[in-house]
Amino acid sequence: MLVPLRPALLRFLASRGAAADEAEDILQEVYLTLSAAKIGPVTEPRAYLYRTANSHFLDHRRAAGRRVRREGDWVDAHTGEDRELDERPSAETSLIANQQVAILQHVLDGLPERTRTIFRRFRVEGEPQRQIAADIGVSVSAVEKHLTRAYEAIAAARLHLDEDHSMPRRLRHERGHHGD
Repeated sequence: MLVPLRPALLRFLASRGAAADEAEDILQEVYLTLSAAKIGPVTEPRAYLYRTANSHFLDHRRAAGRRVRREGDWVDAHTGEDRELDERPSAETSLIANQQVAILQHVLDGLPERTRTIFRRFRVEGEPQRQIAADIGVSVSAVEKHLTRAYEAIAAARLHLDEDHSMPRRLRHERGHHGD
């Protein structure tokens, strides 16, 4: 009964605030619990699965809260001073962000000059579209089309960055690197 309801249970857990991997873990726990338990006849199996999933979700959240408190108490006990959180990103996070910025800059550099100029003036400098159109001598609609072209290029690059590849990440429009 769990397998056909799996997508619905994942959505249910997500609506309760569970991340995708957390929801997967919870459903695995539910499956293991139900497989090992000697359960008699259940009149409402669907409702029983939802209650079981919710119960495991709440247990999972309570355990996470206890773990955070326990780790905080341990740090307090072993450092003897109030702990300060370093809100700066880790070196790995900074490196990844810098690589992504470089890739997006490469994408923007590949756009036509007018599109780059319009994008920079609108998104970076904050100029109104109407002012940009007047300065360049085009319609506001043309400015919007250039911005759309830039946004589409950025969205395609972001989509590519978000994909999980086993090979090094490269922009799709690059040619000659892999015999494309």
